[in-house]
Amino acid sequence: MNDLKTDSTDWATANKRNTTRLGYWTFTWVATMAVAAFGPKLIWSYATVPTIIAVLVNLGVGFGMIVANRRYLRGLDELHQKIFLDAGALTLGVVLVCGLSYELLNEVRLISFEPQFSHLAILMSVTFLIGMISGHRRYQ
Repeated sequence: MNDLKTDSTDWATANKRNTTRLGYWTFTWVATMAVAAFGPKLIWSYATVPTIIAVLVNLGVGFGMIVANRRYLRGLDELHQKIFLDAGALTLGVVLVCGLSYELLNEVRLISFEPQFSHLAILMSVTFLIGMISGHRRYQ
């Protein structure tokens, strides 16, 4: 019985550590993305070397975030992995279908503006959040 408590405590501690680590990597990636996006205009007057460094740092931190996300996902139990996978599948489908249709609207001149990736990033975030929330509610 004591072993069961120890195992669940170890799992909870590891899960908390993985979640915290993923949060730090995500925050750092967002910060480096902001530096890479706004630094050239606001800080170093479009100088090439700092811009290249900022983009490379952003890519490196982004790959670190991917590794942290993988570690987080592998540390979850089977139910939470299923919820995550279902939310990811929903997100992939929605963004693929909506993204291609969004691009098509421009190609057939039903919209006068250029489609922006930021719109798809927002759609991805909202869809994944909805998928995660509905998955948690489904299995409560």
